[in-house]
Amino acid sequence: MTLRLGDQVPDFTQDSTEGSINFYEWAGDSWVVLFSHPKDFTPVCTTELGEVARLKPEFDKRNVKALALSVDDVDSHNGWVGDIEETQGHKLNYPILADPDKKVSNLYDMIHPNANAMLTVRSVFLIDPQKKLRLSFTYPPSTGRNFDELLRVIDSLQLTDNYSVATPANWKDGDDCVIVPSIQDPKELEEKFPKGYKAVKPYLRMTPQPNK
Repeated sequence: MTLRLGDQVPDFTQDSTEGSINFYEWAGDSWVVLFSHPKDFTPVCTTELGEVARLKPEFDKRNVKALALSVDDVDSHNGWVGDIEETQGHKLNYPILADPDKKVSNLYDMIHPNANAMLTVRSVFLIDPQKKLRLSFTYPPSTGRNFDELLRVIDSLQLTDNYSVATPANWKDGDDCVIVPSIQDPKELEEKFPKGYKAVKPYLRMTPQPNK
């Protein structure tokens, strides 16, 4: 199954390091970062899981839950957790799905046969509270993910969902934003952007971040 932006992601029930998880029920009204790992006891994955544990306060501020996945079983995961905590210095504070039957991996198209027919690639899915896919990344197994970039995108999506703006290249929280082209009426522009804006071109109008 190929998931595209805006698709409703599939529900599932699967075992994890925190017991059985029914995905929709577990997610509730939160955003979710679902990210897969090729295998337990692998070096790059160990650093990634530790980094997400370190960033939990940042995810919490944004109403985001983290959920990892590996094709190994829960007993293997539990053994790996000790290594993660020892080497990365952060207690694991979110569940790791066990997927030995590859049910979730196949539902979310995490196995790319030309890369490795047995293991998941480094997939990342950002899912909103309506269970819609809002972002997907796929990294090669040799490259660790940039979780600062993931936080940046979450900030952008949560901002642009609520205001009539988009975020330009390399935008960070607090930077100026782009007014969406669909707004042309001067009165509406004045109402929605009381801080004013700068028209660089008729289609490129910059405004201070509305929620700052």
